[in-house]
Amino acid sequence: MDVEDQLRELVPQVLGALVRRYGRFDTAEDAVQEALLAAAQQWPGAGVPENPRGWLITVASRRLTDLLRREQARQQREDRVASWAPQGDPVGDTDDTLVLLFLCCHPSLSPASQIALTLRAVGGLTTAEIARAFLVPEATMTRRITRAKTSVKESGARFTLPADREERLGAVLQVVYLIFNEGYASTTGPRLQRVELAAEGIRLARMLYRLLPDDAEVAGLLALLLLTDARRPARTGPLGELVPMAEQDRSRWIPELIREGVDLITATLPHGPVGPYQLQAAIAAVHDESPSADKTDWPQIVALYEVLLQLTDNPMVALNHVVAVAMARGPAEGLQLLSTIETDDHLAKDHRLSAVRAHLLEMSGDKPAARAAYEEAAARTTSLPQQRYLHARANNL
Repeated sequence: MDVEDQLRELVPQVLGALVRRYGRFDTAEDAVQEALLAAAQQWPGAGVPENPRGWLITVASRRLTDLLRREQARQQREDRVASWAPQGDPVGDTDDTLVLLFLCCHPSLSPASQIALTLRAVGGLTTAEIARAFLVPEATMTRRITRAKTSVKESGARFTLPADREERLGAVLQVVYLIFNEGYASTTGPRLQRVELAAEGIRLARMLYRLLPDDAEVAGLLALLLLTDARRPARTGPLGELVPMAEQDRSRWIPELIREGVDLITATLPHGPVGPYQLQAAIAAVHDESPSADKTDWPQIVALYEVLLQLTDNPMVALNHVVAVAMARGPAEGLQLLSTIETDDHLAKDHRLSAVRAHLLEMSGDKPAARAAYEEAAARTTSLPQQRYLHARANNL
């Protein structure tokens, strides 16, 4: 594991340790960022310390003390220093990531702010990466995260698992999914996948499942992530190029993850209400258990998507439903269905809409229109592997 990966893994652990001990989430987050910067500058040359987590906690604690003293000086000099004494247990070996996750999903925050703050504090994404995921300018996202940290501070929330955790669970699940998804299909940059982020998403999902083993949607999310990550080794070629599912070498898929995911969703689906994550996991299981692309049970996938559409108005679900319909019933029916959703504001500027249109036009034999749509899709994505793949499809036509 290189220094960057190690630091990303330690971010929530160090931040959780500081918040547990000192409170002051907003100031602690700033202190941790300064400690990470110090580590990034020193470790490559001096070597990683024997206890990197302890090193980061020590440095961050010193930075936090400095920040608090400066803040105190601006307010009432030294009169209230005692109020900043540690309010929790001394820092130990406890991994407080899950507590931090629920804290970031505080009900005083809007869903968008909950997700943004958690991606920053727990997932370790940069503000720029989060801004791209939300399709907003970086400055806007900086302000949103700053306001979110201030709101958590002003709420007076204690650093413990909250009594209302069931109310926050929907936001928590969405955050974990987004962290994984940014790792599995990076929104920007030279790499198609960021394995460390996908692994962090799975780690968080496993923690949630251990905490809430009887919650069907928690199990569904974990199953979905495992079944999706199982295809990771086959998604890129020797030069890092994107390989679509239909062309992947399925012998490279990870059978242990497929078995674990299938077992989870098989045990979960028959019991209780079915939620969106369970249905997406069931769809992933159909793909993963198909011996080849040609033998995929597309009618079953269409049926699962139609149930899913009754539970969610997610435009990406609608777009995936279009693809499934085209594969099951032909490109003409897929294109007709696509025309009913392509005016959606969330889809209009997304490269995936143009990519799906291009694929269906190619299937229908309209090569000039397909080529134009592939080029349009390539112009809309900020992922270099996606751009290269889409340009290659266009050039092949």
